[in-house]
Amino acid sequence: MMCEKLRQQFMEAVLSGPEAMSPEVQEHLRSCAACAGELASFRETMALLDEWQAPEPSPYFSSRLLARVREQAAAPARSWFGWLRRPIAAIAAAVLIALGVSLLEIDRFNQEHNTFATNNDGAVRVVNAPGTAVGDLQYLDKNADLFSEFDALDGQSSTE
Repeated sequence: MMCEKLRQQFMEAVLSGPEAMSPEVQEHLRSCAACAGELASFRETMALLDEWQAPEPSPYFSSRLLARVREQAAAPARSWFGWLRRPIAAIAAAVLIALGVSLLEIDRFNQEHNTFATNNDGAVRVVNAPGTAVGDLQYLDKNADLFSEFDALDGQSSTE
């Protein structure tokens, strides 16, 4: 367990120096050759990284980079919405959107004003909403036994 805990603190040990390490850590490094070897290897790696210098770019790097940037800036922009710059495509898109919205509104209107019912044989039929002539007739037909003893309907003639 001490080895794992110490290996997690290698960066602090390398940056702060051996005198900043606690006596327990120094004692463990003297007794554990594996941890001492890993710490030495880590110190060597950090020393090499400190000595490393980034290579200088070639003399023509800046001019080539600026030429490339100019080429990209002059090239036509390719984006998802680039086709909207053409008026015909934009008009076609607007018409398609309007058509889709109107179809959704028609469907919503039909769903609000029509309901579906099933017969005893399982067939689906459209039942119009109450308050319309067809809906009222369907409601009376469905509930004929309830209205069979309703006196107000008996006085009505079928010729009216």
